Amino acid sequence: MLKSIRIRAAIVILLCLAALVYLAPSLSTSLPESWKKYLPMDKIHLGLDLQGGMHLVLEVDSAKAVESTLARSINDLKENMMEKRIRFKLTTNAAGGNAAFEFPDAPARDAFDDLLAKQYPDLEVASSGAVEGKGIATVKIKDKRALEIKKMAVEQSLETIRNRVDQFGVTEPEIIPQGTDRIIVQLPGIKDTTRAKSLIGRTALLEFKLVDEENSLDEALKGNIPEGDVIASESRLDRTSGRRNEIPLLLKNRTLMSGDALESAKVQIGDRFGEPHVSIKFNSQGATEFERITGENVKKRLAIVLDGVVHSAPVIQEKIAGGEAQITGSFTMEEASDLAIVLRAGALPAPVTILEERTVGPSLGQDSIDKGTWASIIAGILVLLFMIAYYKATGLIADVALTMNMLLLLGVMVAFKATLTLPGIAGIVLTIGMAVDANVLINERIKEELRLSKTPRAAIEAGYKKAFLTIFDSNVTTLVAALFLFGFGTGPVKGFAVTLTIGILVSMFTAVFVTRILFDYFVWNRKIEKISI
Repeated sequence: MLKSIRIRAAIVILLCLAALVYLAPSLSTSLPESWKKYLPMDKIHLGLDLQGGMHLVLEVDSAKAVESTLARSINDLKENMMEKRIRFKLTTNAAGGNAAFEFPDAPARDAFDDLLAKQYPDLEVASSGAVEGKGIATVKIKDKRALEIKKMAVEQSLETIRNRVDQFGVTEPEIIPQGTDRIIVQLPGIKDTTRAKSLIGRTALLEFKLVDEENSLDEALKGNIPEGDVIASESRLDRTSGRRNEIPLLLKNRTLMSGDALESAKVQIGDRFGEPHVSIKFNSQGATEFERITGENVKKRLAIVLDGVVHSAPVIQEKIAGGEAQITGSFTMEEASDLAIVLRAGALPAPVTILEERTVGPSLGQDSIDKGTWASIIAGILVLLFMIAYYKATGLIADVALTMNMLLLLGVMVAFKATLTLPGIAGIVLTIGMAVDANVLINERIKEELRLSKTPRAAIEAGYKKAFLTIFDSNVTTLVAALFLFGFGTGPVKGFAVTLTIGILVSMFTAVFVTRILFDYFVWNRKIEKISI
């Protein structure tokens, strides 16, 4: 029996030492270098309500994703019809989710219908008719496919935002969908909210387009924009005044290449002015395509367009092999770093709008921590005193288990990188009550057995046996409720569920396993003849 007590005591001591090791970085800021090198350095992660941060509700404009998909399909359809020599005129290009074609005669319209049915299963004719002898057909994406695209747009936006936030270095972010087209983002510890919003909300659609140097920019600015062209602005920094100027450029509307083939993006410092720029590299397929594009357009200007803004439009001096390019634009280091992050994470499939923004100040969080800590300390001290006053020496055993319960609970939270929130502190206080409740059950059963004139050893044996099922039943039902809260809850509710779940498991261990070691030690080793209870 004594061997069993030693083994069980060794297990408890090892667990307590492990908990202390994990808690040490949270308790002290002056740990030795050897500790930092070999032992855990994570502190208790604090939630948004405790350390401050930002709460955003975003709405994904999923209709834009449908419109973009239609625009790409219509461009492909146009090129296909030109190759097959089908005569047509595009009168409306994907505006409002519809594209309208005009056909000069019936054979052209029949050829269009045949092509649409065979090669574009996602498109359908929404309406058709004739005006002045010419056939008119309005095309749209099928309703079922449009719903799929909207759903995918939200899912892809969620993943893209998560990737961006992860690369931004935010610890324990909360990024979850809400409803059909909304996303909730919680970023604990964020202080530069403007930068964070810019990082999350940027679409980051990277395109490469040729500058139209054949047609007049002045005429285009007067409203005479050539067909297939678009006016864009290039943002340039005036090094003498420090002001940014918007320079208009006439671009070919056709996108030669997009950021889909991007393999990496990183910040580098330029040799000439010492300014940061973003160096991008394409995958093998993208590199081949980039080499072809640059080879076919030597001595022409290739504009690098991000979210409709031209960042640079250099002249292609020669065919560029290797699939590498640079995005310059007089960036600050932070701007270049954020741009590299959004390019690596990929473009959002549709624009997002910030519907709600709340910022929790760190001072409010510190106030919550202080009050929650004092509430836990006062609750703990009162419980410790009550147990000693009511159960005497046996109450001390329960107090040892309760103290160990807090130590193991916080240690496990650090080890599993769980986040402590304000409701989580409430969960800890509740755990204190549940841990004591288990000890009360055990002590009362032991007292009942002692009243039957049983020996201390027999009373302890019977007391634990009878109390265990009740303790197990009540804790398991609470544990099931906590797991459901964790599975279906969000934010603060989940924080409460996390501490409650860990607290229940730890309190069962300390109340049943740890206290039994102490009782067994005094009964077997000290051979006590009377229990102070």
